[in-house]
Amino acid sequence: MQQTIPPSHPARWLPPVLLPFGGILLALLWILLALYLGRPCGWMAVASALASALMLRLGGMPRGWPRAVAAVTATLLVIALVNWGIAATQIGIAMGLNPWDSALKLGSDYAWTLAKLANPIADRVWMGLALVVAVIAGR
Repeated sequence: MQQTIPPSHPARWLPPVLLPFGGILLALLWILLALYLGRPCGWMAVASALASALMLRLGGMPRGWPRAVAAVTATLLVIALVNWGIAATQIGIAMGLNPWDSALKLGSDYAWTLAKLANPIADRVWMGLALVVAVIAGR
């Protein structure tokens, strides 16, 4: 009697779990790199878009526009998290606070102002390009 191996289908719970973990890890890497180099490193947004699309694909999310929208949403969230984290860390260092304490005290208006001031045009272009890459790679 020959045993047949059932086809492997990824679990449906995998993409929603894989994406936040991967996004947070990439955001932490981006924040550390930006703090080490002393500039925002906007090109990392493209890496975030590619990583988001790859995690959704490896997680088994079916091809199509829902996956592209999920990749764009994940990329936008990582970009926002990174800009918040960089601003909070820089302000926290100046005030003698831990980054997480500073992040909790940082208001959205102040964070938005700091992000606009800290990101030059080239980094904004990289972030915009990342959204296009997320759509293309996510489909």
